[in-house]
Amino acid sequence: MLPHLANVVVDGAERSADGIRLRVHARAGQVACPRCATMSGRVHGRYRRRLVDTALGGTGLVVDLLVRRFRCAEASCVVVTFAEQVEGLTRPHARFTPPAAAAVREIGLALAGRAGARLAAALGLTVGRDTLVRRVRALPDPRPGAVRTLGVDDFAVRRGHVYGTVLIDLDSHRPIDLLPDREADSLVAWLIDHPGVEVICRDRSGAYADGARRGAPGARQVADRWHLWANLCDAVERGVAAHRRCLPTPPAPAAAEPTAQPDPTGAPTEQPWRTGNRFAERTRRTHTAVHALLEAGHTQRAISRQLSMGRHTVRKFAQAARPEDLFRGQWQDRPSGLDPFRAHLDAQWAAGQTNAWKLWEEIKEQGYRGGYGMVSAYVRPLRAGAQPPPPRPRSTRTISRWILTRPDRLHDDEQAQLRDARACCPELDALTRHVGAFAHLLTRPTDTTVTDWITAVRADDLPTLHTYTTGLERDLDAVTAGLTLPHSSGPVEGHVNRIKMIKRQMYGRANFDLLRKRVLLAT
Repeated sequence: MLPHLANVVVDGAERSADGIRLRVHARAGQVACPRCATMSGRVHGRYRRRLVDTALGGTGLVVDLLVRRFRCAEASCVVVTFAEQVEGLTRPHARFTPPAAAAVREIGLALAGRAGARLAAALGLTVGRDTLVRRVRALPDPRPGAVRTLGVDDFAVRRGHVYGTVLIDLDSHRPIDLLPDREADSLVAWLIDHPGVEVICRDRSGAYADGARRGAPGARQVADRWHLWANLCDAVERGVAAHRRCLPTPPAPAAAEPTAQPDPTGAPTEQPWRTGNRFAERTRRTHTAVHALLEAGHTQRAISRQLSMGRHTVRKFAQAARPEDLFRGQWQDRPSGLDPFRAHLDAQWAAGQTNAWKLWEEIKEQGYRGGYGMVSAYVRPLRAGAQPPPPRPRSTRTISRWILTRPDRLHDDEQAQLRDARACCPELDALTRHVGAFAHLLTRPTDTTVTDWITAVRADDLPTLHTYTTGLERDLDAVTAGLTLPHSSGPVEGHVNRIKMIKRQMYGRANFDLLRKRVLLAT
């Protein structure tokens, strides 16, 4: 006997279209009135009630319960008649037994919608997708209780348009609430309703800083270390992009001959894309349009509205003197699996080996994992009499990665190329030194403070880092706490990633109220 059917007597069982149907009736001879608790054994009538139960051996199970209706024995009670409820089996107006209702609830929280309905059908439960969503929405909100350490971060409800705020109890790593926006006033209202927060771990957002200051003045704000490093990475990439022309060009293969004589007129010879390339032509047209509007007296904000472009994109085109300055960071700079074998291919070609298949087999023995087509495409212009292509310049992202990586984790050739870049550009050398010093602040105990680091950066002409240090100074207390206290936003970022997964499961049904229920209640 199933545990929740211990209070009933089974009258019989039969196969039906719904699966297995059990005919049962209650054991109790007397039932208490739900209003006055007076025991009554006077039966007024009977009717049958069908309850969906959990599957039995993979087959759907329906409980056909014979329900008795009793008369209340207390004359003064306002209840004249009442229906009996079997403990552990029935609830007023319920269509599912408690085990089946619990299964439906868990399926709805885990999957919701169509995916939940498919899983329920596979488990022998007949339930529609709308019922699953409706039952999830009907669940009560959990009580967060006292929160001592709070994690705050934003998440995208609709990326680029609508954002919300997720609040995490960092002591238990559990989500405690979702706010429908990322404004300071919403965080202030929540903190006022939930006093007792001592530490607030957040990102570098000014809205969250203001909300935490107004909502919990006594709480210690902590700027998350990961966000500090991520903001520094952005600043480093902008700094490398500003000085990319100072970098040396990688040496050409030994077997390659000079490709062209310098232009006596002094005109720029850099041409990453030939005329007719789709990306290059679009970039040139946009560059021309932006500069024409600038010469006509339009502001960058007006150009952004007129050309339907982002302000940062307009600024990038406005700062570029010529379209070729914008050709960095695209496919031309992407590393190729063939790059380590170019010198060998050029040397073998100069030695007279012009069979692309043989060349491919040779570099395969040396570790090349690409296909024959890459080698064939590489030697095709050589076969037509053209010179080998010049070495590709290092991309901004590649050099930034070298600067931001621990030196002992770089290959020898990468360390050598970084040393050459630092020798060619004093600004990049200073940038690398300051990044290493900040990494020590983040990872190792040291006597140097973030104020000392800011002072050292101010002594060098590094505009991108100066912008970063200005932000650190505005949030100095939280930054200092982030570098000295053990709190971090790691659990918060994990739940943000979980929210993304839940949104993808729900497809177009991810309304905020349903999303909030699933985030807070799903285990």
